[in-house]
Amino acid sequence: MRIALYARVSTRDKDQNPETQLLRLRQFVSQHPDWHIAQTYVDQASANDLLHRTAWRHLQDDALQHRLDAVLVFKLDRAFRSVKHMHDTLAVWDPLHVGFLSAQQGFDTTTALGRLLLNLLASLAEFELETIRERVKAGMDRAKQEGKTVRRRAITDDPEQWGHVQAAVAAIQAGELSYRKAAKQHGVSVSSIQRAMLKMAR
Repeated sequence: MRIALYARVSTRDKDQNPETQLLRLRQFVSQHPDWHIAQTYVDQASANDLLHRTAWRHLQDDALQHRLDAVLVFKLDRAFRSVKHMHDTLAVWDPLHVGFLSAQQGFDTTTALGRLLLNLLASLAEFELETIRERVKAGMDRAKQEGKTVRRRAITDDPEQWGHVQAAVAAIQAGELSYRKAAKQHGVSVSSIQRAMLKMAR
């Protein structure tokens, strides 16, 4: 089985060394005779900074191109920024038969139990999304009560999110991904992509 190793350290902690994670991952792979390391990907960025997680994007591309069979990380938070991000990513990998494993937490979607946990993640992701919606609505209601003007944020208001949207648009225009897959891979909504395309066309 072709295993991709992924390690990430945060820019906030300059003392972190990705080699600490990679050493444990290599040891984990060595315990399985039928596994071999196909590629190693390393990022130095926060979990939320998908724009600067260039190695993560390369890993995603290689997964889509069937260049690997499974992705191994030290801990779940090295790869994903939220439960929803994890579920959306693994939902893309599952039909490609790309597994996901966590050395520290024992998460393994190549097993029946792991696939069951993946289904449970769907429920957690929906719960997380609904919680976020409720918080946003409560904040908007409070602002209205305080007499503040509430407007929908423009796509370009958040430079980081705008970067994700632009990357998704580029993948669609290049014919590499569908709207749905581009949205999932880059962590944005289909409606955001559509609004961006209209904006760019003006």
